[in-house]
Amino acid sequence: MTRAMVAPVAGVVLLTACSLGVQTAAQAQEWTRFRGPNGQGISSATTVPAQWTEADFNWKVTLPGLGHSSPVVRGDRVFVTSGDQQANVFYVVAYSVTNGEELWRREYPVTAYRLNRDNGYAAGTPCVDDRCVYVALPTAQETLVMALGHDGRDVWTKRLPGVSSFHGPAVSVVVVNGLVVFSLEQEGSTGADATPSQWIALDANTGDVRWTCERRSGQVSYSTPCVYAPPDGPAQLLFSSNAHGLTGVEIETGKVLWEADSVLPQRVVSSPVIASELLVGTCGQGGAGVRLVAVRPGSGEVVWEARGLQAPYVPTPLAVGDLLFTCHDHGEISCLVAATGELLWTERPAGTFYASPVCVDDKLFCMTRDGEIVVTRASRTYELLAVNPLGEASSATPAVAGGGMYLRTLSHLISIGEGR
Repeated sequence: MTRAMVAPVAGVVLLTACSLGVQTAAQAQEWTRFRGPNGQGISSATTVPAQWTEADFNWKVTLPGLGHSSPVVRGDRVFVTSGDQQANVFYVVAYSVTNGEELWRREYPVTAYRLNRDNGYAAGTPCVDDRCVYVALPTAQETLVMALGHDGRDVWTKRLPGVSSFHGPAVSVVVVNGLVVFSLEQEGSTGADATPSQWIALDANTGDVRWTCERRSGQVSYSTPCVYAPPDGPAQLLFSSNAHGLTGVEIETGKVLWEADSVLPQRVVSSPVIASELLVGTCGQGGAGVRLVAVRPGSGEVVWEARGLQAPYVPTPLAVGDLLFTCHDHGEISCLVAATGELLWTERPAGTFYASPVCVDDKLFCMTRDGEIVVTRASRTYELLAVNPLGEASSATPAVAGGGMYLRTLSHLISIGEGR
């Protein structure tokens, strides 16, 4: 076990579970965005096994091209993106959740651009509502945001500026209150003619811009926003970024409500998390996390912080009740007390992580970069339940809907559990 590098910064009171987190756990019948309901990674399903072999798969299909994006699920369909960097093609594909049958496929040409070797054309995760699946295709030249019907037909396409970034872009979109919301940040973009960094909301029905929130340019953030519902006010969007730290934004207008703008001093890849009554973000550089920080919403006051093996870079932390779990890029899984940052345990059961953990029936499911699903108990004491190899590398977070789990490796999509 590794000792926590935790620095308490302010007095902490006893915290209760956030009501929003409880609601999303109970309503996790669909998985419509990155990390499911409100991006918090919690499912109430009870029919996903902890241990399995390939003989237990419901189905396994080969995807066109490769990708790191996570699948999303609504009703009888699972949607996923993929890309072919040799042919310069981006794919959006819909499959039947019942048998893996390909229902439709859309192809889009891509003008090649600079990418980190761990990035790709299909890095951002789409989202889906009862009408459409929404997909972002960012390149250095332009960014396309598209709404496709569940049958694959075009509904609308919005053309926006491209993304200037050292490692290449990745944009995941979410739908909130009829708005398609996402971050379109620029790296090293300065001067009068530079394209500004922006957080953007499009009308989900038409694709028209409803608001933009202009931001400073720092290191490009790859995080996906979520919704925070304070006990004494309207719900707000929660963003995390290097340039602005953790930020609360008015949903309907994009107005900044509060900001803890210096708490994430390095690149932000993970997404914000609601942990008890605190908001959690992480940042890192050079393949490892630098800082995990918990702030009080509204004031932006830092309550506690952690460094070292408890601070992931790419994987998003996971809050379960009064506990916070992290999967570190180097392979460690840690359990902390969400209210104080106290370390309860750190273990390394398998390989390294890029994917974010999810919680299903009080069990953590964590995908390693080698394509193994590590399953542990989501508890104050460490209990390893299984390590399930999938046979191919992966950086994608599992999706859980209708009692089934959908696992994306580089070139395959797999269904396990008692799905629809």
